Amino acid sequence: MLLRHLNYFLAVAQYQSFTRAARALHVSQPALSQQVRQLEEHLGAQLFDRTGRLVRLTDAGEVYLRYARQALQDLEEGRRALHDVSDLSRGSLRVAVAPTFTSYLIGPLVEAFHRRYPNVRLVVQEMLQERVETQLVEDELDIGIAFEKPTSAAVEFQALLIETLALVMSRTHPLAERRSIDRETLMRESLVLLTPEFATRGQIERYCREYDLDLNVSMESNSLNAVIEVVRRTGLATLLPAAIAGNSEYLVAVSLDPAPPQRRAILMQRKGAYQSAAMRAFIELALKYGAASTF
Repeated sequence: MLLRHLNYFLAVAQYQSFTRAARALHVSQPALSQQVRQLEEHLGAQLFDRTGRLVRLTDAGEVYLRYARQALQDLEEGRRALHDVSDLSRGSLRVAVAPTFTSYLIGPLVEAFHRRYPNVRLVVQEMLQERVETQLVEDELDIGIAFEKPTSAAVEFQALLIETLALVMSRTHPLAERRSIDRETLMRESLVLLTPEFATRGQIERYCREYDLDLNVSMESNSLNAVIEVVRRTGLATLLPAAIAGNSEYLVAVSLDPAPPQRRAILMQRKGAYQSAAMRAFIELALKYGAASTF
């Protein structure tokens, strides 16, 4: 059995079609079918049901799929390990972060990492936590930075920083000189908030339920940058981590009274994953900057 047998098997399982799988692999359909047949003969089991409109995995195929994916994942880790260079004269790293970190943590962190290791190729993506965990487990990411404890047992984590929500507004806002905002004042403010799929919005809603707050939400956005721009250019305020305002010359963060619960940010990786030199260096630097960014 060769590596291409596994790749061909996984492609047919993904596309549920020999035709589409062959097209994606840039091989002929007869050649693909022959290779899959060879794999089935080698294993002594039929992996696909070919009788319907779609090609479906048999029970044996479903079992084998999990091991085939793991085998290719292990082989890819082995390839990266062979090419890992301890002096970081080259390498690559795939990182995903929750959106709010982009505004105050990722910029300084990436700047410092690139300054120290300019030949390491760094890919940074912004995404929600559920997708981060999925891609870590599937070895499509090396490191994830998000909130709360991961839901997958295949992901391990360590604490990165602690942050607190605040009322964030333009420096020209009438309340910008306040040290804190009480419950009644907060409910009178017109707000722009992140949409419900964001972890920050969930934190806001839990805070409101705990203190029976009825917020005046005038606008919502699924873009953190859009929320910040609206706040900067209008009289609207928002609820975001206080650290975001500390990184902007246009914004100010005012404390909330009663104080919302603090939120812990975490650094995640797949349990048992191989740690390249680049990955170890990034984690060390992230923990350093995380400690410095705790608010």
